[in-house]
Order: sequence, then C-alpha cells, then structure tokens
Amino acid sequence: MKTPPSEKYRSNGGLFADLLEWLDARLPLTAFWRNHFSEYRVPKNLNFWYFFGSLGLIVLSMQILTGIFLAMHYQPSAAPNADGLPAAFASVEYLMRDVNWGWLIRTTHSTGASAFFLVVYLHIFRCLLYGSYRKPRELLWIVGVLIFYLLMAEAFTGYVLPWGQMSFWAAQVITDLASAVPFFGNSLADWVRGDFSVGGATLGRFFALHVIALPLALILLIVLHLLALREVGSSHPDALSIHDPVETGEIGSIPFHPYYTVRELHAASVFFLVFFAVVFFAPEGGGTLLESENFLPADPLKTPEYIEPVWYFTPFYSMLRAMTRPLFGIDPKLLGVVSMNGAVAILFFLPWLDRSPVKSIRHRGAVFKLMLFLFVLAFLTLGFLGTKPPEHIVWGTIPGTSAAQTATFFYFFFFLSMPWWSKIVPQAPKTRNLRFK
Repeated sequence: MKTPPSEKYRSNGGLFADLLEWLDARLPLTAFWRNHFSEYRVPKNLNFWYFFGSLGLIVLSMQILTGIFLAMHYQPSAAPNADGLPAAFASVEYLMRDVNWGWLIRTTHSTGASAFFLVVYLHIFRCLLYGSYRKPRELLWIVGVLIFYLLMAEAFTGYVLPWGQMSFWAAQVITDLASAVPFFGNSLADWVRGDFSVGGATLGRFFALHVIALPLALILLIVLHLLALREVGSSHPDALSIHDPVETGEIGSIPFHPYYTVRELHAASVFFLVFFAVVFFAPEGGGTLLESENFLPADPLKTPEYIEPVWYFTPFYSMLRAMTRPLFGIDPKLLGVVSMNGAVAILFFLPWLDRSPVKSIRHRGAVFKLMLFLFVLAFLTLGFLGTKPPEHIVWGTIPGTSAAQTATFFYFFFFLSMPWWSKIVPQAPKTRNLRFK
C-alpha cells in the first residue's frame, strides 16, 4: 500500500509535517490529492481528443482572471460622456489606450471567448466519437449540455458590453426574438431588455449577468461536472471500463498524476503558444474575432449594412434565418427561435437516442462514420452561411437560404433518426477479448 504524502512528511518530522498534520485534521488536503490526482486512475491510452476538457478549465480560469481586471475599469452605462460617446464604449477605449497593459487584458479576454468555444466544440465532438454520453455517463453529459447553454449566454452578454455598433444591434436582434413567443412575447421581450427598447437598462442587466450570475452558475455546474466525472470515470477510446478488472486489469489504467498532468501541461503549453500568437499578431482575426463595426460607438439611428454574430454563434444564427415561410400555420420567426434553441436542447436526449450496441467509433460501422461526417459538414456549412448575407450564392447556383434549410434539416435528422441507423453495426465486438495498447 502506498504511503500517503502526509505520512511521509510526518515521519521526517519538522515544522512542515506539523503544519500538514494540523491542516489534515481540519481540511483533508492529502485525501483530496489522493482521491483526485495521485490515486485517481484513468485509461492509459487516452489520446489527443481527451485534452480539450482540461483546456476548457484553463481557458475558463483565464477568462475569470482577465474579466476581473476588465470590470475594474468598465462603466456599464449607455449615457454619453463629455465627448458625446457612450460611457461603456468610452471605458473600453480608455482601457485599450491608456491603462497599462489594458490592450493585452482586453484582447486576451476577447480571444479567450473564441478559444473557449473552440475547445468546447472539440470536446463535444470527442464525446460523439467515443460515446462518452452513454451509460453510465448520462448525468455527466446532461450537466455538460447545461454548461454549454450557460456558456452561450455568458458569451452573448459579454459581446454586448463594449456597446459598439455590432454589440448594440446584436442585442436588438436577439432580445427581439423573445417577442415571437405566443401570447406574452412582447412582455417577455420588454422584461429581457429592461425597457421598451435596448438601452442603458439592458446594458446594466447584461453586465450583472455577465460578471456575477452566469459565472457563479457556470462554476457550480463545472464542479458538478467534475464530481460526476470522478464518480463514473473517464470514457475509454475502446469503450472498456477501467473499473472492471476482468476487462482491463491493473495494466489498463494509470494514476492521473504524474502521467496525465505532465501530458496536459504539454498540451497547455502548445495551446498557449498558438493562443498568444493570435493575441499578439492577429487579435481581430481578420474581422472574425473582433468586427470592425464594433470599433464604432453604438448608434440606434444607424443600422449596420449587415448584422452577423461572432463565429461560434453563426451555425445557430443560420438556423434562425433559414425559416422563411410558415409551417403548419406557425410564424417563421417563431420557427426560427424554436429551431435555434432546439438545436442545443436535442443534445440532452442523445444518450437515449443512440441505440448502438457499441460506444466507440473504433467499433462502429461505415453508417455511423458517414452520418457523423455529414453532421459535421452540415454544422460547418451552417457556420459558414451565418457569416454571409441571406442572398449569398453557394456552390455556383444554390441560394444560401436553401443551403441553410438543407443543412438545418440534416442537423435534426441526424439526431431524430439515430434510434434506427445507430443499430447498424458490422458486428458487436467481444469486449472481453480487447486489450489496452
């Protein structure tokens, strides 16, 4: 049996041993270290796709840290200052131009939002590859989808805070969607905005949500997500259980520390090299990360030529715009709102939609691989079309709206038809004969 770190220090004696013993009697630090790091076992052949969960935690920590410094200088007010600029917009300009290293803090935070979504999308894709949402990880998946929901709300409220042209009009478009709800939609839209139109009240509400309510809810859900993960264990690329000694034996899993802490530190170092290359050399991302329109103060009397969201919202924005005609007497605007929200809500049911006898893509047949490829293609197509005007022509002659409707249809078809095509596998593998490599 391994000797706990606290016992080693106590055997050596000294002030540090006494301090550690005093702490352990009141706060079990060494037990926490053993349970979650040094003796927490994970599959020994986790690959590249498993890095993105820990990278998400790193980016979240960076966003919270930079957000604290930004909040020190930000003024959540739409009232004009002495120069006639909205106070919120002027405070961001002051931060960028006059505060020491303010430009670095702000661009790190804005680029971090895109990095966060990129990491989360890749993390979700890994779950699709290896069936990480299947039994016994259904609750782990549901909490993860809730985190994704809150992350989208956090990103949108943060996007409004600079109070530039694109921020203002994005808030105008999104808050107006609430009016599509039958019977009480207009009252709901007024409640969301805090007024009859987007203005200072809206900005104050979004600031409170962005810096207090949503981060606290995010942190709570992430803690629950990690606790659920520690309870059921990480999924395995071969869909084996590390808790089954008949299948894996002791050689099938290794302690998380030091083996995976070192690997994930290496992944984090590569990530930060790429991340800060973008921050220092291309913080605007060619207009993808920071739009040129948002460097102009919000003007309710001047609508931008084309309103588009940030890239990580464009797939869902395309679904919203794809609904151009009534269906079964339902207003197209309401259809767009339902499809946009349903695209995320349907993820909650994924553990029960997938009826395959196997979990990992390594043992699934060509049908699953083809459907997953087409699903990713549809999602990327929606993302691309969301950056273009509705009248944009794709592939020579196809109108952008028609392409968006086709991609939206297949997005939902992938999930709704999954109970049938997911059963098609060449042959269920005999997991007892599989071994780790």
